[in-house]
Amino acid sequence: MTGASGAILAERFLLRAREVAEIELHLILSPAALLTAQLELGKKRRDWTTLADTIYRHDDLAAPLASGSFPTAGMVIIPCSMKTLAAVAHGFSDNLITRAAEVTLKERRRLVLAVRETPLSLVHLRNMMLATEAGAVVMPPVPAFYAGVTTIEAAADQFACRVLDLLGWSHPNAVRWSGGDELGV
Repeated sequence: MTGASGAILAERFLLRAREVAEIELHLILSPAALLTAQLELGKKRRDWTTLADTIYRHDDLAAPLASGSFPTAGMVIIPCSMKTLAAVAHGFSDNLITRAAEVTLKERRRLVLAVRETPLSLVHLRNMMLATEAGAVVMPPVPAFYAGVTTIEAAADQFACRVLDLLGWSHPNAVRWSGGDELGV
């Protein structure tokens, strides 16, 4: 979790992932993420402990996630700041978040980057391209309006379910596009 706006996206992802029994959750919190979570949700570091099995400091480069020998199904950076995107795109591993992302890519595991910025500059787009070419999935948190989302929480839940899909886990409450047949389309 980085310091980009959208702490609710991380919170809802962790809540929805908790409902899929076989997922063990490891959370890395950057200092900026903690600040953003405090500002946006009123949450402090201790408030995240019930949402993950293990929480790491962003500067703990000796953590298991820093090694490819630690098996994971993949990694999600949600929300993903443009600074973190740039670091991932260019292989700059100066903290545990970017090192774990580098490990995820080199081990050919799924890396999902929920990038949070608008509008996008050419530098942002190029970094997204580089990250994609390296094997990451760039997934801005764009709501699927066909899912009938009417609240921020519902939009964040729907996005969380899509991210879980990308990691190979299906959430029982995921809204699926049915083709519009019931609408007479």
